[in-house]
Amino acid sequence: MSTKLISINDLPPDGKEYALDDQSIWQDAIREFKMDCKIIEPLRGKALVQPVDEGVLVKGELSGVVSVPCNRCAEDATIRIDTNFSEYEEIPPEKNREEQEGYIVYERHAPMLDLAKVGWEQFMLAMPVNPVCRDDCKGLCPQCGANLNSEKCACETEGGDPRLAPLRNLKVSR
Repeated sequence: MSTKLISINDLPPDGKEYALDDQSIWQDAIREFKMDCKIIEPLRGKALVQPVDEGVLVKGELSGVVSVPCNRCAEDATIRIDTNFSEYEEIPPEKNREEQEGYIVYERHAPMLDLAKVGWEQFMLAMPVNPVCRDDCKGLCPQCGANLNSEKCACETEGGDPRLAPLRNLKVSR
């Protein structure tokens, strides 16, 4: 995954604004995590990084358009990303380089914020859990796999959940 390291010690007290326009930040992570995701409109972010107390505050926004498979029919679902975020990260004590996990890493004993990691996490948080190509997507036929948005299948439709079959002949009187 790409990195964009920001020296925390060199930040002015009122912070500094950074751009996340390098598409390799997103492309590298998409490849690394083997995501079936295509960038349609470039992902662009900007972030204001401010030193506060024992850490840094990152306020920013992220926008762009990606295409991922629909959760119901597997056709392309176009997802517009447009999010604002605010993230506080505490500066951890210096550790061995192999043990560093968070947004802040140490390079030559100086704390550095990996802004690419912050941007990637915000991208993932902005993605829908179950992306769909459209709200009324009918999905695929569970028997033959036909895309029910574009064709009808000849499969017999069963009357619902088989566990409820004993209740189908139940008569309710009023």
